[in-house]
Amino acid sequence: MTSPVRLVAAQVIARLNSHQETLAQLLPNAQSQVADREKPLLQELCFGTLRWYPRIKQIYLQLMAKPLKAKDGDIEALVFLGLYQLGYMRIPEHAAISETVDAVKKLKKHWAVKLVNAVLRRYQREKDTLNAAALESDQGRLAHPNWLIKAINKHWPDQADAIFEANNAHPPFTLRVNTAKTTREAYLSELEAAGVSATATPFSSDGMLLAEAAPVLSLPKFTEGFSSVQDEAAQLAAHLLNLKPGQSVLDACSAPGGKTGHILEKADDLALVSMDISNSRLVRVEENLNRIGFSFCYQEKISQLDSSNVQLVAGDAVTPEQWCDEGVQFDRILLDAPCSATGVIRRHPDIKQLRVANQIDALADLQLAILNALWSKLKPGGRLVYATCSIFPVENTDNIARFLECTDEATEIELDVDWGIAQPHGRQLLPRNAGHDGFYYAVLSKNF
Repeated sequence: MTSPVRLVAAQVIARLNSHQETLAQLLPNAQSQVADREKPLLQELCFGTLRWYPRIKQIYLQLMAKPLKAKDGDIEALVFLGLYQLGYMRIPEHAAISETVDAVKKLKKHWAVKLVNAVLRRYQREKDTLNAAALESDQGRLAHPNWLIKAINKHWPDQADAIFEANNAHPPFTLRVNTAKTTREAYLSELEAAGVSATATPFSSDGMLLAEAAPVLSLPKFTEGFSSVQDEAAQLAAHLLNLKPGQSVLDACSAPGGKTGHILEKADDLALVSMDISNSRLVRVEENLNRIGFSFCYQEKISQLDSSNVQLVAGDAVTPEQWCDEGVQFDRILLDAPCSATGVIRRHPDIKQLRVANQIDALADLQLAILNALWSKLKPGGRLVYATCSIFPVENTDNIARFLECTDEATEIELDVDWGIAQPHGRQLLPRNAGHDGFYYAVLSKNF
């Protein structure tokens, strides 16, 4: 039994706002409730409304004599969805209004039918005036919450406008070629033959940027693992590991597995452990490994290294002793640390609603705790790549400074690369419109 797509979208946004669940958590169940033909519309309604939520809120506040109560978050979400359709989508205005009002009726809140209809029709009549007033505030003009505006302006004053623009844009569609099976040049030729326009990425030697998004199953040999969807910034991790055949590698906090796959494609005969917090998250890693053609096995605890299978293990990165025997150490460790994700807002616009300023310091403390814990699993002479998709120094260069200050056997390896902005420690990539995401990298070696 399917439900009206606008009603389902409203329930997603209302639950996100009230329960602090993410789009990634909510969308799979929501998609199961709508007809197949309406799944793209569901995604556009959810992502688009949340992308422009701070601006739409400034319009909403002009239209409502007083905001709705928390228990009517579903009605408020329908108003936001209606305003998004009228302001940003090509749906005929009469259809956007009537379908949104019909969704209100399905909620059995009859008092709200006239209210939502009146609000949306007033916006339809007074759109230019209401939009202009909304743009007078920073939240309306930049479509970001105030705390995030202040933080970006503080840390990146010269780049702030470009960051806001990139965050509000649709993300680019970037592929990584599987160099274990083909070359980038050969795959670009296959894309061209298939009518898919793409260019080589400037910083990753394995990346290809498509002119527009395409269904993955329409891409040449995608199901055979010849390419994977991965942003250019994320592709840099495997290169920084400086992999050699026969090494032991730990990919920590590895889901959904894009970097795990890239590591395997870059060197032969690796003994690779892919670790994440739960088996449910490792399912995504499993799916990626299956598609690109690498064998794997699940372990409750890593007791020895194995170059014949990728070992998947669930565990908390802060306590490696619970999922890895004391004597097991690695030549290479990739730590893609859990972070604020402020470099990938365009891919996860719900961050604008879910993230708050006082979470950032706590995340930085968690990252440092993980870094300290995993350092014991690195062999002397080994290399650890620390990565986040954050643009905030407290999670990045400041954390590396804190770590180096209290870790005598750690040395930073200076990055001789042509990407990013040099920081006191490591390099920072900022999100680029029609380019890479925001990402941070630092590389550390362990002294003998």
